Amino acid sequence: MATLTGLVLAGSRGEGDPLARTQAVRHRALLEVCGEPMLLRVLRTLRASPRLGKLVVSIDEPSAAAAVPEIAAWVEAGELTLHRSLSSPSRSVSDVLEQLGEAGPLLVTTADHALLDAPMLDCFLDASEHSSADLLVGVVSRSVLEARFPGAPRTYLRFRDDAYSGANLFSFRTGKAREVALFWRRAEKLRKQPWRLVSTFGPVALTLFLLRRLTLAAALARASRAIGAEVEAVPLPFAEAAVDVDKPEDLALVSELLAQRESESSDQRRRSPAAAKPPSAGW
Repeated sequence: MATLTGLVLAGSRGEGDPLARTQAVRHRALLEVCGEPMLLRVLRTLRASPRLGKLVVSIDEPSAAAAVPEIAAWVEAGELTLHRSLSSPSRSVSDVLEQLGEAGPLLVTTADHALLDAPMLDCFLDASEHSSADLLVGVVSRSVLEARFPGAPRTYLRFRDDAYSGANLFSFRTGKAREVALFWRRAEKLRKQPWRLVSTFGPVALTLFLLRRLTLAAALARASRAIGAEVEAVPLPFAEAAVDVDKPEDLALVSELLAQRESESSDQRRRSPAAAKPPSAGW
């Protein structure tokens, strides 16, 4: 039986979110990509995994999620819980962890991770199952991203081995991972200023970071000692894992990629032997 709980962070960007206004939707998580709300796409991917049991959506306006008939049906069936999000993602995660208690590890992703699919999820969960770390964080290297999307603007943390962008996948494997959630509260406002984020680990770590003397693994080892919980990165081989919907151009890119993915999937079904097999003549 699956014991892994899945949490989807779906907090809004406040009233008057310009991206939500492009489609006149009441909440960013409900932005449609190829005709379906982003949140619904993420939940379908999680529900399709046999490794996940209970699912939670943390959203500041639960009624907005419940307005989607498929989501409402899952809530009614007890397969999905709607959690009212707090003032920040880290506080929402901390609150859900507190409510879960010792109910098992927690996978966290975001509602705007519309490109999340089974291969990405399985790759990350495989790493999580074979790790002894308290928290795993999905990342995508700059070399992987630029090979797929050359010149695309991204926020990177730069290290000696490569630069990395987040993939919006986190695995809180143990109770000690809650220490990371508490640290996350302090660091949340610094994610767009990597040098200030690293400075929270002390002047030596900051100096080594600025001089590009640390690999990603070495930097996380220092961070783990400072936080009091072991944090490990999972480099994913999928450039799409680092593409979320933050700006209108992101929405356009994700829509294009999903349309391409769905077209290829449709072509494969048509070419499969089962699809090509002629109907039985019967008796």
